[in-house]
Amino acid sequence: MVRSSVGVLTIGQSPRTDVTPSIQSILGKEIVIIESGGLDSIADEKIGFIAPEDDETTYISKLRSGNSIKIGKSKLLPLLQKELKKLEEKVEVVIMLCTGDFPTLETGMPIIYPDKVLNNTVKAILPSGALGLIIPLEEQRDTLVEKWDHPNLQIITEVASPYEESDVTGAAKSLKNQGADLIVLDCMGYNELHKQKAIKGSNLPVILPRTLTARIAAEYLF
Repeated sequence: MVRSSVGVLTIGQSPRTDVTPSIQSILGKEIVIIESGGLDSIADEKIGFIAPEDDETTYISKLRSGNSIKIGKSKLLPLLQKELKKLEEKVEVVIMLCTGDFPTLETGMPIIYPDKVLNNTVKAILPSGALGLIIPLEEQRDTLVEKWDHPNLQIITEVASPYEESDVTGAAKSLKNQGADLIVLDCMGYNELHKQKAIKGSNLPVILPRTLTARIAAEYLF
């Protein structure tokens, strides 16, 4: 059975014109993408309330203005649940547009979490060795190292934001020099150009979450 609609749920504001074209190119023109964002219902003048508290899990996403914003997980979850409920009435499967983990979200339909896709893919192709992560924020380092923790993997991290000028090439080169066998760009904000820069800097295999997740979605949809 061919399904015709897919929801894209971002933790920031929709539409994510910087991300969805990559997904659309893989799904094909016949698939309708319907976008929703956790911050869509928040007025611009009140958006500061979602800033993370001390020691809270921090995410980063993009606003319609093009600016990036840091988001606290505890304030984000009920907003995402609200938008997910709306998407359930319009689509047949949902793609979460974040590599974070959201185990408390409830839905009656299939939802594709990049976090789970990435973790299982890496386990399949790198059962042991050194995993290099390029991450958006310094304050995410400890959380992401913990998330990727595996007894047979050494986790190495470098910071290079996808939302501002940053040295992805240099970060990838540093990971290579530290012994990485594989690099993951651990945020849905990284694009195909970031991947090419990471490959250039490291000459290693590089996994891009947005295209990997879109290919999983395509396999499900068709």
